[in-house]
Amino acid sequence: MGVKYKGYNPESKTFVTIGERIHCISPVIRKAMDERDPAPILKRAAEQIAAGATYLDVNIGPAEKDGPERMMWAVKLLQENFDNVPLALDTANKKAIEAGIKVYNRTNGKPIVNSADAGSRISYIDLAAANDAICIALCSADGIAKDNEERMKHCHNMLERGMSLGMDATDLWFDPLFLVVKGMQDKQMDVLNAIKMFADEGLKSTGGLSNNSNGAPKTLRPIMDSALVAMAMMQGLTSAIVNPCDLRLMETIKSCDIFKNHVLYSDSYLEL
Repeated sequence: MGVKYKGYNPESKTFVTIGERIHCISPVIRKAMDERDPAPILKRAAEQIAAGATYLDVNIGPAEKDGPERMMWAVKLLQENFDNVPLALDTANKKAIEAGIKVYNRTNGKPIVNSADAGSRISYIDLAAANDAICIALCSADGIAKDNEERMKHCHNMLERGMSLGMDATDLWFDPLFLVVKGMQDKQMDVLNAIKMFADEGLKSTGGLSNNSNGAPKTLRPIMDSALVAMAMMQGLTSAIVNPCDLRLMETIKSCDIFKNHVLYSDSYLEL
């Protein structure tokens, strides 16, 4: 495809971006998955990798009929074409995640299981533990937590479960659930404070950053997302599921890395 994945050092403190654009909610991607047409998927993957994505999220939806086969096809397609780019396997079909992990190449990083919660999906932590995978852990239990006390209760329940199964704490990435500003503007500081609470306990964090700007005019979304990621990174956010093709957002992330994590400044680092 003319695009090379540059590699990823899990020991680095630089921010981890998980590219969100291979998602079955997109009619183009859904059709490509249904028809096993590689071209649209490879195109979006190439764009995100060229823009600097660390991981790619592969969301196949519920995939109730053919989930395992669909996920295996997608994993092999992406990794074989892009130097074993690391992937987040995103589906409500646990058998599909297991199948994807079986064909996954770990050269550039462990697979991410996306995602567990403290309610009906808590067994996704068990799945991650059994397969030496990273797990995104939503700090909710079948619904949005009402406050940070509840978020931290869910966080600690999932942390305890993962560690009891032999997981390292660093393989649980806690998600406070980024909320839609348009509908829940008064809750945004709670989310930022939760990220600080994770960081104070030495825990990693992530989340669907672009949720915050859903419903906003397209011209405003890059501004809102960039402002939020800067605020969240300074609170301790270590990763986010984002659109890496948003140049403004990626420039903001890299600039924050320079300030926060003492990344060596160079013009080439800021180039995308």
